[in-house]
Amino acid sequence: MSVTTRFAPSPTGLLHIGNMRMALHNWLLAKQHGGRFLLRIDDTDTARSREDYVTAIRADLAWLGLMPEGEERQSARFDLYERAFGKLVAAGRVYRCYESSQELELKRKVLLSRGLPPIYDRAALDLSEADHAARASAGEQPHWRFLLDRDSAIAWDDGIRGPQHFDPAQMSDPVVRRGDGSWLYMLPSVIDDIAMGVTDVLRGEDHVSNTASQLQMFLALEAAPPRFAHEALITGAEGKLSKRLGSLGAAELREAGIEPEAVVALLARLGTSDPVDPALDADALASAFNLAHFGRAPARFDEAELARVNAAVIHRLPFERVRAALPEGMDEAAWLAIRPNLATLAEANEWWQVVTGPVNCPPLEADDCAFLAEAAKALASIAWDENPWSALTSTLKETTGRKGKPLFLPLRQALTGHDHGPEMAALLPLIGREAAVARLNAAA
Repeated sequence: MSVTTRFAPSPTGLLHIGNMRMALHNWLLAKQHGGRFLLRIDDTDTARSREDYVTAIRADLAWLGLMPEGEERQSARFDLYERAFGKLVAAGRVYRCYESSQELELKRKVLLSRGLPPIYDRAALDLSEADHAARASAGEQPHWRFLLDRDSAIAWDDGIRGPQHFDPAQMSDPVVRRGDGSWLYMLPSVIDDIAMGVTDVLRGEDHVSNTASQLQMFLALEAAPPRFAHEALITGAEGKLSKRLGSLGAAELREAGIEPEAVVALLARLGTSDPVDPALDADALASAFNLAHFGRAPARFDEAELARVNAAVIHRLPFERVRAALPEGMDEAAWLAIRPNLATLAEANEWWQVVTGPVNCPPLEADDCAFLAEAAKALASIAWDENPWSALTSTLKETTGRKGKPLFLPLRQALTGHDHGPEMAALLPLIGREAAVARLNAAA
């Protein structure tokens, strides 16, 4: 089955976590079927669109590993919109209106006060050509509405929400073009989906009513509509829509030490009952992606969960993936020793400092100091084989009678300055015999 999906952000701001999730799911859906994932920059709002946001959107998608197979910009497609719009004008499927926002709001309040749905009354359809000419002479510019076919019920089988039914008689004809000639979202999106060969539109549930109107636009343009699926929106961990989620973007995630693999692992499953598995790569996530697994309840995003997933991801990252981000001199053996103790990659610097020194040993009891002095002598004389830590602790256990915490903790504190951390069997060879002996003597 050929599948083409698209992600269509407006470059009026940076991508936030909800945008990233939608982009990822469209990418996974296309990848699952060996199809195409397209990027469409919806920059018809020329007053608010910025080129630096376009650049940032591309960079953020690349950071996540979501590489589009093609890109379109709506600002370069106005001729296409004009041609399609002309067809709709000729077919009588769009019409001119002149009501101001204040007039429309008054009509809305009147209808609501009567217990009626606030549907546009189509008063503009009663205007004659002479009326239009008079308004044009007075300098009035019309906005345009799409004329819904109120005799044809609207229905589709939503990929997530199941069968959907809308009565067009209970819907207002949507405005598709402003008085200044600029476009609103609805019609250009349909025209682009047709021209770009989009087969599947996966987007947020806030677009469900838009889909009802757009299905008639596809038919009016004599095109088969794509398949539609609408995901529940993201909520914050506190159980309500979080303002922070609207600003939590890639820059903030990177600053917090979150790896792109962790973002992908969590967002791929967010909204489903499928477990989050940091071990799955993009191919495995795409293979298991299933719209039927998405529920209707809001998807709960928890930054603490992301942090846990991030730590699990880091514990699996190979040396080649992180080499450029590690401190100078840190080799693969050091990375493998330190990796299990990291929550973020930046923490590798702190643990490498433990290896390279200096370290500050916490205050110790007198008997522990005497024990460390004996440990220094033992470490200077034992064979520095594949496991000097085992050799050292075995020797000290035999000569001092210590075992368990009294044996291991003073050694760790003297050698690393910490009560916990990477396995000492891996850490001691990195520190080296000379430095380790010096640390033990300094602590004693």
